Amino acid sequence: MTHTLPVGITATAVVAASSANLGPGFDSLGLALSLYDEIVVETTESGLRVEVEGEGAGQVPLDATHLVVRAIEAGLRAAGYSAPGLIVRCRNDIPHSRGLGSSAAAVVGGLAAVNGLVTQAGSEPMTDTQLIQLAGEFEGHPDNAAAAVLGGAVVSWTDAGEDGGARYSAAPVRLHPDIRLFPAVPQQRSSTAETRVLLPEQVSHIDARFNVSRAALLVVALTERPDLLMAATQDVLHQPQRAAAMPASAEYLGILRRCGIAAVLSGAGPSVLGMSAQVGLPAEALEFGTANGFTVSEMSVGSAVRWTSGVAARN
Repeated sequence: MTHTLPVGITATAVVAASSANLGPGFDSLGLALSLYDEIVVETTESGLRVEVEGEGAGQVPLDATHLVVRAIEAGLRAAGYSAPGLIVRCRNDIPHSRGLGSSAAAVVGGLAAVNGLVTQAGSEPMTDTQLIQLAGEFEGHPDNAAAAVLGGAVVSWTDAGEDGGARYSAAPVRLHPDIRLFPAVPQQRSSTAETRVLLPEQVSHIDARFNVSRAALLVVALTERPDLLMAATQDVLHQPQRAAAMPASAEYLGILRRCGIAAVLSGAGPSVLGMSAQVGLPAEALEFGTANGFTVSEMSVGSAVRWTSGVAARN
């Protein structure tokens, strides 16, 4: 049975950006970053209104095809609810199409906002496990979504579900406190779909073995041994194949690594993420970033998605 939400309730969700893969952990490792989108949802008597501020304003659809709206609808179905009408306000700081998990943040934020709505109707919120599953169904893999749900660093994996579909899971990883994060975001845009087609359908046993060893080592480096980050972030399965599509990012990645910064493509790129226990970036790296249109900053690890609920203010 589907229940109808009351009119005039609101929910707010705040959700972090994320970086996936981290080099060798293709579609498995993820890390939340301290850059956030905010989604505010209000139930109304009828209709749909979507408002977008910041990143994506004037570029994304303002109707039922908007990714946040689709996630809200999926979350309401899963919770056994419907809404007579909605106002959805998105205040975005996460850059779009840069490899920083903007789509995962939209989905996780929409689902978390549903938690804020249904609790006001007397129902239990969805668990983190349920949020990861639903968000993973949108993404097709749970690395960004799990990082956005749980915050911090995560290891995620996919199993075959009993219904024949995919079952998405994740476990948190405690990031070593000495590790500093340096995302570099270019003006260039890219999409996962465009760069994924550059990857081969099959890889050699040697390459697979190499990445398995580095992904395992990366968990050690992230949690206990930051001095191993350079070796642990080596990859042969996806970054070299994507380099030609984003030459400035590939060059910047190389410069950072030559400077002793464990740099990786953030997700499918074109953003680059540097990880290091040292303070700041070398002058050579900063100068290249500025000259080639990268916005370079230092961020802390992102927090788990959080949601609140209330009653809409009336004049």
